[in-house]
Amino acid sequence: MKVRLQKLIAEAGIASRRHAEEMISAGEVTVNGEVVTELGTKADAERDHIKVRGRLINPLLKSREKVYVLLHKPRGFLSSVADPEGRPLVTELLPASLGRIHPVGRLDFNTEGLLLLTNDGEFTNFITSARNHVQKVYEVKVKGVPSDSAINRLRRGVELEDGVRTAPAVIKRLDETDTNSWFEVTLREGRNQQIRRMFDLIGHSVLKLRRTRIGFLRDERLKPKDWRRLAPAEVARFMSRRQKKGAPAKAKVRGAGHGLGRS
Repeated sequence: MKVRLQKLIAEAGIASRRHAEEMISAGEVTVNGEVVTELGTKADAERDHIKVRGRLINPLLKSREKVYVLLHKPRGFLSSVADPEGRPLVTELLPASLGRIHPVGRLDFNTEGLLLLTNDGEFTNFITSARNHVQKVYEVKVKGVPSDSAINRLRRGVELEDGVRTAPAVIKRLDETDTNSWFEVTLREGRNQQIRRMFDLIGHSVLKLRRTRIGFLRDERLKPKDWRRLAPAEVARFMSRRQKKGAPAKAKVRGAGHGLGRS
C-alpha cells in the first residue's frame, strides 16, 4: 500500500513528520534511486526502496517497535537530536538501548520539566499539533508582582513583538512576595519561548519556568534527569483520542512501564 513519504520516514523513527517534509524538500530522500522533492509523494515500503540521506529505511519499517519516554528535562539541555554549537542534548540523558528517539516538541534550553521523547512520528504530530488541544501546564516564577489587569490581558491573548497573537490562556496566581510572583499557566499552543515573551510584554521577566503536565501526564516523582517509559495504558489513552479524530490507533509499545531511570 502506498503511503506519503513523510509518514513513512516518521514511522521509521528518522524524524518527526514535519522534519521529514523538510528533508524531502531539501532533496535528501530518494525512491528507487530517484530524488523526490515534491511533498505528498507516496511510496510502498513493501516494493519501493526508500532512502533518507543515503540510508535505506525499509528494514527500519519492518523491525521497528515504538518507544515512548517521559523525561524530566533539566535546565541547560537542548530539546534536539543534534546541535552544531555542541550544546548538551536531552537525548544524551537516555541510554542508547532505547534506540533512536526524538523530542516531542521542545522545551527551551533554560526551561526544565516534563518532555516526551519517542520514535513514533504520528504520536509526535498528534501531541504537537495545535488543533488537537493537548494542554501543557507550567509553573512560572516572575520578577515583581503583575497587576490583575495585566494578567487578565495575558489570559485573553496578546500580540507578541513579531505580530503573532497568542490564544487565550488559563493563568492562576499561586503565590507572591514583595519582589516575585508564582503562576500556573496552561497553554494549548506552543510558540517559541511563548511564556517568557508573554510576561516580558507586561514588564515582568520570567525567572524560572518548569513544565509540570502534558495532557493528562504528570509525574512528581521524576527529578531532573530522571526518566521512565510510558505505561501501555498511558499510550493507549493518547491513542484513543487520536482514534476519535479519525486517525489509526495501533501501536506496539516496547518495554513500557513505570520503572524510573537516570542517565
